[in-house]
Amino acid sequence: MKIQQSIPIRSYFIMKSQIIIFLAFIMLSACSSITKSGITQQPTLADYSAGEKWVWKYKGVSTEGEIRSEGEDTRKTVSVDGVLGLVVGNDTIPVTEIVKPEESETPKYHWPLKVGKKWKYEKNWTSEDGTTGGQSQDVEVLSFKEETVEAGTFMAYTIQYKGKITNSRGYNADTEEVWWYAPELKNFIKLTQIQGDFHYVEELIEYSKSK
Repeated sequence: MKIQQSIPIRSYFIMKSQIIIFLAFIMLSACSSITKSGITQQPTLADYSAGEKWVWKYKGVSTEGEIRSEGEDTRKTVSVDGVLGLVVGNDTIPVTEIVKPEESETPKYHWPLKVGKKWKYEKNWTSEDGTTGGQSQDVEVLSFKEETVEAGTFMAYTIQYKGKITNSRGYNADTEEVWWYAPELKNFIKLTQIQGDFHYVEELIEYSKSK
């Protein structure tokens, strides 16, 4: 298995039907421990080990009930020639890239995380078909408490994103996202998104630790 050494982790996009949903790999960057002050720092390479596995189910539906996307997404950590990597589809991304601090004044996640924190998230992107676009959202960490999904019950941050998304094809829509982010799993356990006439939900259905 070949490990790719230069993938733009925080610019990774997945096209699902008629809408672009940004899924940055920094989603995997929730720390495995929380300080006594209730603050979560970004993790290091030591927080990961080979053999971890996350499985989500996702579904996107229009306001008229049309299913535009549906399926499962699996990610797992592996060790290849002594290098720890994250398998996403056909790619294996070094975990050192995932835990690298994001160099942006408007990041997806603003470390450290704590309840009540606010910031601005902005991102420009280019999809595989050449379409360009961007999104701008106001972000707030609303809570940190137990949340239950199909995979189980976990302590998680609730992070709300509200703003707009546009692209070069004339698309312009209000968007609201809520991410439930579990430090214990170093990952999000649920995502809901309302974007124009599109409603999207992604939920963790399985998590297994390294053996």
